[in-house]
Amino acid sequence: MEIFSWLHYDFMKYAFLAILIITPLFGFMGTMIVNRKMAFFSDALGHSALTGIAVGVVLGVNNTSISMAVFAVIFALLLNQISSRVSSSRDTVISVFSSCSIALGLAILSRGGNFSKYSSILVGDILSITPEEIGVLAVILAVALLFWIFGFNKLLAVSLNRTLARSRHISAGVMENIFAVLTALIVMVSIKWIGILIINALLILPAAAAGNISENMRENHFFAVLFSMFSGVLGLIVSYYVNVATGPAIVIFASIIYFATYWWGRRNNV
Repeated sequence: MEIFSWLHYDFMKYAFLAILIITPLFGFMGTMIVNRKMAFFSDALGHSALTGIAVGVVLGVNNTSISMAVFAVIFALLLNQISSRVSSSRDTVISVFSSCSIALGLAILSRGGNFSKYSSILVGDILSITPEEIGVLAVILAVALLFWIFGFNKLLAVSLNRTLARSRHISAGVMENIFAVLTALIVMVSIKWIGILIINALLILPAAAAGNISENMRENHFFAVLFSMFSGVLGLIVSYYVNVATGPAIVIFASIIYFATYWWGRRNNV
């Protein structure tokens, strides 16, 4: 069996390029999500994809990517506004929004027994990605990198101390909304190929694994991107040879890395 036989097929080449774009994106965005304790937030965004599709169906929008993206941005901004004003904990507000969103989406899409044609989005299919869609991912990666370069320190300041951030003329609300919108767009753009059920795992696991062995923020980012890319490439190749879905295979390897780093970190008191 030739090790690189999978490169003989165009669909595998396209999937490989997509993995090289998606995984670094998820790596450094994941560190910001984990540091801000927003894992549940990104999970809720993933679930809201069903409602975005449902709203598009009701309004007659044929392009599900557009309807998902628009709904996710509105969902993220609304969630930010309400969670900052109510007395309940942020997790409680997110849970309420997530539950209502997924129930509404399922109710609309399941009318007449038509949900089966949308079920593929639950696990995704990165092998179906096209060169044009890879280009869209590259643009999203470039935007996210710019935000990471120019906005990460400001976002970190807001996370650590909002009063200190205001004293440095940093608008906490603006930074949080920009981050929420960017996270929503990344989740929605990627969900078609990664899947609703596992996209949050791919965002969180590499960052969490990096946190197990990192001693500073620079190491955290480096290891998160490294673990994300390694699990992505290995998951793609292994899924080809053992004939399983690519997304779950990637998450399995990311999970193995997490538990390995957890054990290593505990043993070495990191």
